[in-house]
Amino acid sequence: MKYGFDNDKYIRTQSEHIKERIAQFQGKLYLELGGKLFDDHHASRVLPGFRPDSKLRMLSQLASQAEIVIVISAVDIERNKIRQDLGITYNEDVLRLRHEFQTHGFMVGSVVITHYNGQSSADLYRRRLESLGIKTYYHYTIEGYPNDVALIDSDKGFGRNDFVETERPLVIVTAPGPGSGKMAVCLSQLYNEHKRGVCAGYAKFETFPVWNLPLKHPVNVAYEAATADLNDVNEIDPYHMEAYNEVAINYNRDVEIFPVLTSIFDGIYGTCPYKSPTDMGVNMVGMCISDDGVCREASRQEIIRRYYTALNKMAMGAMNEAEVNKIRLLMQKAQITTEERSTTVAAKKRAQESGNESSAIELSDGTMITAGSSPLLGTCASLLLNAIKHLAGIDHNLKLIPQDFIEPIQKTKVEYLGGNNPRLHMDEVLVALSVLSSRDANCRRALAMLPELNGLQAHSTVMLSEVDKKILKKLGISLTCDPASKKKI
Repeated sequence: MKYGFDNDKYIRTQSEHIKERIAQFQGKLYLELGGKLFDDHHASRVLPGFRPDSKLRMLSQLASQAEIVIVISAVDIERNKIRQDLGITYNEDVLRLRHEFQTHGFMVGSVVITHYNGQSSADLYRRRLESLGIKTYYHYTIEGYPNDVALIDSDKGFGRNDFVETERPLVIVTAPGPGSGKMAVCLSQLYNEHKRGVCAGYAKFETFPVWNLPLKHPVNVAYEAATADLNDVNEIDPYHMEAYNEVAINYNRDVEIFPVLTSIFDGIYGTCPYKSPTDMGVNMVGMCISDDGVCREASRQEIIRRYYTALNKMAMGAMNEAEVNKIRLLMQKAQITTEERSTTVAAKKRAQESGNESSAIELSDGTMITAGSSPLLGTCASLLLNAIKHLAGIDHNLKLIPQDFIEPIQKTKVEYLGGNNPRLHMDEVLVALSVLSSRDANCRRALAMLPELNGLQAHSTVMLSEVDKKILKKLGISLTCDPASKKKI
């Protein structure tokens, strides 16, 4: 993998900047954490070299002073929203996040259910959390949010919300995904802390969009593609331009909410310490890009990946035409096509030539490996074998798993377990290789190559099963699929 981001510089620079911001306020600071804390895979994809747990490593220095508040929207509970990178619901991810935070030494104080207006699914979820001993609060939908500042900044607005009891000076507010209402929770807490005689501060720690990169830089466009389902829009921060005559990039929700934050700070301090939404942030990512070209190319690939993901969702029955159209428009404006994804081109070429479902993976040295489906193996199971054989220097024609070894597995799948697809999935291939490796040196050599697949790109001409997608994710392979179903055998 080519690196375009200096992660060590980021850890050092970002932690120093956050400490400076904490020192700016006395008593209490609410730090809105955008993106993911310990598994920010989007950032690691668009900024090669960024480690998914970079934020965690940095904030761990402050763990003794901090507590975590996890936010989930009642709307996301109602529609059973899935976190795409992990394949689990936001409901379940709240519990996963809590466990991970506690494992890493953080105190998790409570969960806030936002956008609440009496949803029965939210009531059930709250009872579930409370049965586990988790403090849970409601924050209500406010009519006219975020434009009706007078209503929002009143006892009928933020004053109606449950006050979230916190103990420590630094409160990190996070969520399973974007659009959960993290900023509104922070602002509501500022309002209600002030009513209780506490002058709390606020800062925003969000990686994207990167404020000091151009509006149309692929890194920023990739963020807009990633949040296409929320209809977020990157824009030049008008407040920053007015205050400093300097271009800075933010996104519509922060710009829209800035008058509310200004009003609240005016009420608490008599003046707002920030002149723009960009001032609220503590993001230093843009200062740590070491190779802009590498990050641009990685981001273009991420935009294509997001496009395929949206197409797959629609093919599976999701009503997300607006999301697909937005990403398609972003691609047109950035002059990006799916033909730029070399694995897509290679997989489609293989499919056209063979007439079978096909897949392709590009190795780190640029070698393109392709494979097709067969009566014995699914296309990505074949691709996995072809790739690790090549990396291990094993002759392509050598069969690592004999047919007479595969056939009993197929019989069990179909006859005893009632399956419809006799072809082996990737996990079954890996188990078979592991069993054979005890007596076959080639299988041992092939298995030893699995770490070399981390960070590679792959494409399939058909949508894969959840089993195969999870294995590819665990191997660190970034996958795209054509929105086509597998052929019946």
